[in-house]
Amino acid sequence: MKPLNIVFMGTPDFAVSTLKILVENNCNIVGVITAPDKPAGRGRKLNESAVKQYAVSQDLKILQPTNLKDEAFLDELKALNANLNVVVAFRMLPKVVWDMPELGTFNLHASLLPNYRGAAPINWAIINGETKTGVSTFFIDEEIDTGEMIQQEEIEIGANENAGQLHDKLMHLGSELVLKTVKELEKGPVKTTPQIENSNLKTAYKLNRDNCKIDWSASITDIHNKIRGLSPYPAAWCVLENGEEALDVKIYEATMEDEAHDFEIGSIQNTKKEIKVAVENGFINIGFMKLPGKRNMAAKDLLNGYEFKTGAKML
Repeated sequence: MKPLNIVFMGTPDFAVSTLKILVENNCNIVGVITAPDKPAGRGRKLNESAVKQYAVSQDLKILQPTNLKDEAFLDELKALNANLNVVVAFRMLPKVVWDMPELGTFNLHASLLPNYRGAAPINWAIINGETKTGVSTFFIDEEIDTGEMIQQEEIEIGANENAGQLHDKLMHLGSELVLKTVKELEKGPVKTTPQIENSNLKTAYKLNRDNCKIDWSASITDIHNKIRGLSPYPAAWCVLENGEEALDVKIYEATMEDEAHDFEIGSIQNTKKEIKVAVENGFINIGFMKLPGKRNMAAKDLLNGYEFKTGAKML
């Protein structure tokens, strides 16, 4: 059995779960690489990454390079004498970094590769109406998320599950898979599986303003999937046209109501307790919505202080 000296690389909460399970299972973490502290808030106080905060609590060696090709950083990295790098939710690595340890560098990705390579696999799996997803470990190579796969675990996606809920499930499943992968590497060389390329692979594009906008002419299922696939962050949005106002609003939760009607697509049919948007073959019943400058509110609470005028609609 080969003793592993591990450098862990990660930044957000998603990565903390993995670092924590490695520490708790007595893996030898010789260093932690995470993002530099960033000023945040009105006071511009330096904000430490979630991974750094946990690493500090465990008295682990921490490096926070701004440039992963910087010679001083590379010298520090070499001095750690790691024989394996483990990457979870970090940035793209130059070859000089991922090729440095004897056993290479493996990454955890929150999808069933080769599908959903890219920046937002959890969101796009839900947006595209998938009923299952999972986590994969793979060795990093020159391209993004294309290296040979080591292990995978599959999980079902609930019909009303949102991206935040799925994130938390995959975070725990992924941390367990990373530990399992590390244990296999301790035993010796592992069998890997090349990723098969084909034209039908689905991509996890980076989320932006354009692809987060709701198209009210889409099918009722597609609209519902977009809302839950972008909740709680960054949230699906649209324009609310209400009398003279045109407001960018965010929708965080909604349900589908299949029902034949003759209302204009996008028109709002509200009562004292409900905000419904007419779509093809039914309605999207909004559960939580945020107006500009306001907090995210349940529909019934929002209706207590906001009036939808006759002819109001979502664009």
